[in-house]
Amino acid sequence: MNMVDIIMKKRSGEALSQAEINFFITEYVQDRIPDYQAAALLMAIWFRGMDARETADLTIAMTETGDKIDLSAIPGIKVDKHSTGGVGDKTTLIIVPVVASCGVPVAKLSGRSLGHTGGTIDKLESIPGLSTSLAIEDFIRQVQDIGLAIAGQTANLAPADKKLYALRDVTATVDQVSLIASSIMSKKIASGADKIVLDVKTGSGAFMKTVEESVDLAKAMVDIAEHAGKETVALVTDMDRPLGRMIGNSLEVEEALSVLRGEGPADLIEICNLLAANMLFLAGKGSLAHCEDLVKEAVSSGSALEKFALMVAAQGGDAAYIRGSRQFERASKARDIVAPISGYINFVEADDLGKAAGLMGAARLQKDTEVDPQAGIILHKTLGDYVVQGEPMASLLYNKSDNLDQACDLALSAFKIGTGEPEARPLLFARVTAMQQQ
Repeated sequence: MNMVDIIMKKRSGEALSQAEINFFITEYVQDRIPDYQAAALLMAIWFRGMDARETADLTIAMTETGDKIDLSAIPGIKVDKHSTGGVGDKTTLIIVPVVASCGVPVAKLSGRSLGHTGGTIDKLESIPGLSTSLAIEDFIRQVQDIGLAIAGQTANLAPADKKLYALRDVTATVDQVSLIASSIMSKKIASGADKIVLDVKTGSGAFMKTVEESVDLAKAMVDIAEHAGKETVALVTDMDRPLGRMIGNSLEVEEALSVLRGEGPADLIEICNLLAANMLFLAGKGSLAHCEDLVKEAVSSGSALEKFALMVAAQGGDAAYIRGSRQFERASKARDIVAPISGYINFVEADDLGKAAGLMGAARLQKDTEVDPQAGIILHKTLGDYVVQGEPMASLLYNKSDNLDQACDLALSAFKIGTGEPEARPLLFARVTAMQQQ
């Protein structure tokens, strides 16, 4: 078996066998296949695609190159959640304690980010004292003790994905459904959960810009999970606007806490209720309608907020910030972005707002960049709101002004104002399962 034959086969549009896929992944991880041949195969896949069986085989082969977390010592059905990412997406901070407070253990491994605002780990680490560096045995013990843990991906999960993604990033082969799906699902399968809920974002602030592309990605990931024996539900949700009203690490923790206290913006509450209810549904807690009731009760009773406080304390953080007796410090400076004309906000370019927050320090734009946990954006107006000329639409919070002018220009350009109200856009576009798309 050799790479030239495999490249030619895929270039001709033929399906690769499981043995050929395993050969490629195993040999490439061992540095026995050069980057130029791997890049040629990736480009052939980009043009010719992969069928469901090939995509599943690729995912499993990548999973087998690294560690696999064994969560069997944790009693009950373990349900994981993954989001494809977006601007203001702080849902993990909300739904993990909600689900755990309903009696479903959640052992969540999350990552940092190189784009927009920080990842879940960056957001959590804006809580004073909190550590996300947990040894696997401590991670499992914490879930056994209090029902939840969120830790950084310290294990060597799917190293083939890391190596392949770096190559895809420099060969214009990132945006291919099978490659995206296998990248995400190889790490999810290795993380050890019994069942998975996927939040596939769609729109201007998401990786997949159209609903059709997002549904295709959702189907591909659900097919992979089915192949691996893990029941999975994928929700295709809106990211054609920022989620919630706060963008930036500690700001997003603040907003997550407001939702856990029964407050917060309606769009964020709706998405979190949907995701949490589907996690409970997969864990066998009853019908979706009943699970939605359980979610609302967990918030209204205060049990979800207290569960989050217990997790923060267990990981060395100051739970006073969660329980409300201490307040997060905000950035030392602020600049308002005001409406140039009066009218309705017809569109909010989430991607531009994410980039603006990143320029002020809220994101890790390079691997070794320090994230400023206080930097970010507070939205005073969003899609569908009426704004008067000169009225603040957003406030940019920052400690360093190096890129302030560029960030302000991006933030201002993100708002499109018109004379009429925009058409209502749903938050949920599709629910994809192995059996049906609803």
